[in-house]
Amino acid sequence: MKKVLVFLFLSFGLYSLTIAQQKTNLELTDLFDLEYVTSPSISPDGSKIVYVRNFKDIMTDRDYSNLWIVNADGTQNRPITQGNQRDYAPVWSHDGSKLAFLSNQQDDKVKLFVHYFDTKSSVALTNSATPPSAVSWSYDNQHLAFTQFVPAKANSLLKIPSKPQGAEWNAPPIFIDEMVYRRDGGGYVSPGYRQIFTIGLSGGTARQRTFDDQNYGSPIWSADGQSLFFSANLHENSELEPANSEIYQLDLASGKITALTSRFGPDSGPTLSPDGKMIAYTGFDDSFQGYQVTHLYVMNTDGTGIKNLTADLDRDAGNPQWEANGQGIYFQYDEFGDTKVAHVSLNGKIRTLVEGLGGLDLGRPYNSGTYSVSTNNRIAYTLGGSEHPADLAVWNGGNTSRLTALNDDVFSYRKIGKTEEIWWESSFDGKRIQGWIVTPPDFDPNKKYPFILEIHGGPFAMYGPSFAYEIQAYAAAGYVVLYTNPRGSTGYGQEFGNLIHHDYPNHDYEDLMSGVDAVIEKGYIDTENLFVTGGSGGGVLTAWIVGKTDRFKAAVVAKPVINWTSFVLHADGAAFFGKYWFGAMPWEDIENYWRRSPLSLVGNVTTPTMLLTGEKDFRTPISESEQYYTALKLQGVESAMVRIPNASHGLVNRPSMLMSKSAAILSWFNHYRDQK
Repeated sequence: MKKVLVFLFLSFGLYSLTIAQQKTNLELTDLFDLEYVTSPSISPDGSKIVYVRNFKDIMTDRDYSNLWIVNADGTQNRPITQGNQRDYAPVWSHDGSKLAFLSNQQDDKVKLFVHYFDTKSSVALTNSATPPSAVSWSYDNQHLAFTQFVPAKANSLLKIPSKPQGAEWNAPPIFIDEMVYRRDGGGYVSPGYRQIFTIGLSGGTARQRTFDDQNYGSPIWSADGQSLFFSANLHENSELEPANSEIYQLDLASGKITALTSRFGPDSGPTLSPDGKMIAYTGFDDSFQGYQVTHLYVMNTDGTGIKNLTADLDRDAGNPQWEANGQGIYFQYDEFGDTKVAHVSLNGKIRTLVEGLGGLDLGRPYNSGTYSVSTNNRIAYTLGGSEHPADLAVWNGGNTSRLTALNDDVFSYRKIGKTEEIWWESSFDGKRIQGWIVTPPDFDPNKKYPFILEIHGGPFAMYGPSFAYEIQAYAAAGYVVLYTNPRGSTGYGQEFGNLIHHDYPNHDYEDLMSGVDAVIEKGYIDTENLFVTGGSGGGVLTAWIVGKTDRFKAAVVAKPVINWTSFVLHADGAAFFGKYWFGAMPWEDIENYWRRSPLSLVGNVTTPTMLLTGEKDFRTPISESEQYYTALKLQGVESAMVRIPNASHGLVNRPSMLMSKSAAILSWFNHYRDQK
């Protein structure tokens, strides 16, 4: 009898284990279990890597992050900080003995900390009312420079009588006389400017180094510690020409600021050569095109000898980091949906070293990544891919090693959709267009599936083969998803990007419809259940599409522009959008603004359409969605509007915002998918 009981127990135990290991589809609340790596920072000698490990808490609905450190061979992966807090922006000292970082770990106030590796202790150097940012080390490893917002007294021409003592009046009127009076994600702008500060390791009060009514960019130290280099737009007409920044030098003894560049266009991201004699930076000569390729330059520290090192590369160069011997510079660039690290010598010879950077956008498949290089030329980077968010990887002499797998616990019991690259020719002019198909888990090509076309924003942006929670949520619900890079996308060169210059939206419509046709030709799409959605620029195109065709069963237009005239006068980039995207103000070319506005096509719409926007979106303000919603209602179109409280343009202020967005889109599509 005992043997029978033992057999039954073992059999039941094996059966239970089998059941527990069966994978199920991704659920919307799994968002709170996903982690990802940002800001990899490799030690100067290349032996260790500090990275930011990002996670979410379902009970507080907050994003948190801690610092972790791992040996370059993947051993001894362990935390430096712990807790439901935000630790971020790690920067090694030049001698590798210390680490500067920012954190709100003590009292929810962001401070500048220094971690000492010998004592394994961290010390807060600042305790200011506003958070520091953009930290850099002096070469003697004893001082730090950073930027910090300095409030100013609000000026007002209004002379409002004071209220009697004890009276309960409304809050006083707010007087605004600035061009940029609100920013998406930041709200209404408080009076003041971001200034440069320095502080020593002994702490005390940080010393303010700049004092005028301008915003200063990330400072770096000169080799002798006598000056700082930074990027800023200090021109008198900076409000009307926001892209015209220069590289400057600040003499710390005298406070004198000297411009090292002078061309019209954005110069930014200065980084100093190992011998302290040259500066690498990025920028371009501004010709007011919608998309302009950013190049990598070098110059002497006095501003002479400017040379474009990437003139022959028709891709955006960014994040320059010097090779230890000073003979070349590492940089990253995007191409065909992928982000890569390359090396350029001072004579302009370029070679690509690392591919597959990405994974920094959990929501949608925008391919973005970053890297860090050591003095022995090891590269730590965020490794992306269609099967996981960003993990940590290291490149060493041509060999790549993945050091983390932060989400293996989630993917051990969840199935995700597979991603397949696809190319097709646009029916408009034969341009080759790249996209990706994501199929549901347990996909069977002999069956028919509902279909979602998901369109990226920007419009000058790039999707790639990246893990995306929203896309995977649609696949888990049984949809085949197509996302793509139509004309205007970056990563394909300046000509391709500018195919929409002063002509958006227009023929990107044919690019997208040709992609839908290409997927349908594969034979597994239920053509009676086609759906379309997109956010920001993708919201523009979604509204444009339903104004031109009724082939889609339902649509979700997320955070769109509907009326270009109201947008360019209401968004938080008023000095930019009209000048670069239209070449004229609305009152100078009203026909062109109207021709390109989806509102002009609303009389054609029959597709059931839902609007979705954050109530604190100052990039594509919710008034755009409200206009379209009202127009659809007046036309008798089945329509709805979803307003996400407290959300700005990205809809990621809180994790639940992203989850709610995905749930709302699926709810709308599922409702119409189930209708015959």
